[in-house]
Amino acid sequence: MNEWLYVFASAIVAIGGYFIRSLSISGAIAAVLVGTIVGKGFSWKGMILLGIFFVSSSIWSKIGRKRKQQLMEKVEKGECRDYIQVFANGGVPALISFLSILNPSPLWLNLFIISIAAANADTWASEIGSLSRQAPRLLPNFKKAEVGTSGAVTLLGTIAAFLGAAFIGFASAFQWDNISIMTVAFFGWLGSFFDTLFGAAWQTVYRCPVCGLKTERKEHCGQKTVHIKGSRFVNNDVVNVLSIACSTIIYVFVIYLGK
Repeated sequence: MNEWLYVFASAIVAIGGYFIRSLSISGAIAAVLVGTIVGKGFSWKGMILLGIFFVSSSIWSKIGRKRKQQLMEKVEKGECRDYIQVFANGGVPALISFLSILNPSPLWLNLFIISIAAANADTWASEIGSLSRQAPRLLPNFKKAEVGTSGAVTLLGTIAAFLGAAFIGFASAFQWDNISIMTVAFFGWLGSFFDTLFGAAWQTVYRCPVCGLKTERKEHCGQKTVHIKGSRFVNNDVVNVLSIACSTIIYVFVIYLGK
């Protein structure tokens, strides 16, 4: 019976996301699937934590929209998330939820919380960091880069990443007492750090043959762009999945090494 309640609650949130243009139709459908699996795995508490991530990320994406418009030409996708973007951020939490259903263990809950924290940290870093008045620095050489460049960081974005992860830590602490806020904050921030590293090393970059802009898009100014850097198969969505997965995997290693 609860399964249908999880579907209904997820659908309400997804419809709201669609009407405020945070989700496309495919993104809304994917959000219902992710929400239902999370609900089945971690009940309403898990869905609340997932909802906190979605709502807070959506709010930050709307702030400073005019200033962020200049970034739209550089990124592959906009703020209206499609199903791939939803799975890129919610796929790991959903997978952990599914595994917890098959083989219940207290470890799954910790991994779930950290995966949400990592997703939130990366989103806050991107949305808030793009508002920085300082030029971002490209890892690992810290050379100045254009705003919106994959693998580039700002002090504001780095702080936002930690606060985004800590925010999930605080939210989880009100519902569970199995993991400390600082642990969630650190491993969530670590996911954002991996996102930056992977973005700098592997994420694909193209150049427009007309205007010369470096972009994640395969077409620009009505022309096909030229691949200049990274793997063609690694876009921002792939980087998101890898970074969230890495933060949870490293947590597992740390836990078992500490025993």
